[in-house]
Amino acid sequence: MENTNINSGIILIPDFSGFTEFVFNTKLYTGEYIVKQLLSILIDVNNQYFNISEIEGDAILFYRYDNQPSYKKISGMLKKMRNAFNMKIQELSEMLNTTIELSLKFIVHYGKFSQYNIGSFRKLYGKPIVEAHQMLKNGFAEQPSYALYSHSFLENSQNVEYVLNEETMHVSDVGAIQYFGNID
Repeated sequence: MENTNINSGIILIPDFSGFTEFVFNTKLYTGEYIVKQLLSILIDVNNQYFNISEIEGDAILFYRYDNQPSYKKISGMLKKMRNAFNMKIQELSEMLNTTIELSLKFIVHYGKFSQYNIGSFRKLYGKPIVEAHQMLKNGFAEQPSYALYSHSFLENSQNVEYVLNEETMHVSDVGAIQYFGNID
């Protein structure tokens, strides 16, 4: 059986750091409202550049078919998402008179994957999808707010010279981590 629905593309997963503690320490209605607002702002800032495959708890699985991804464009989008996220946290904290201890991390990966439909749901399938989810659970990030760019993304990206600097933490067999304090 041959699948002609296989394409190369970018997998982007924004994920909240501190989510488990947040859920356990926040009233149900308040927590739901905050998470909905934060996920919505990430989707709005995306401005339909990426498609949404899934929203699961505190993470969004975005994807975009792209044979020549641009590091510069993606890193710029991550900065916008992160800034909007932080502004929304500040706004919600003031509005609800509470402290919201959440930060944002991103996984950016690249590879070949396919897509299939089940009812009204579009599901992605392939090794890069599994690998991107595995990268979320890494033990090498030293700060909670960062972007992890996989080797696969960096190797296939245009403008990659922007990421290759001394402020980037290179992780063998994985890729490069940039902490948001270093990419403002």
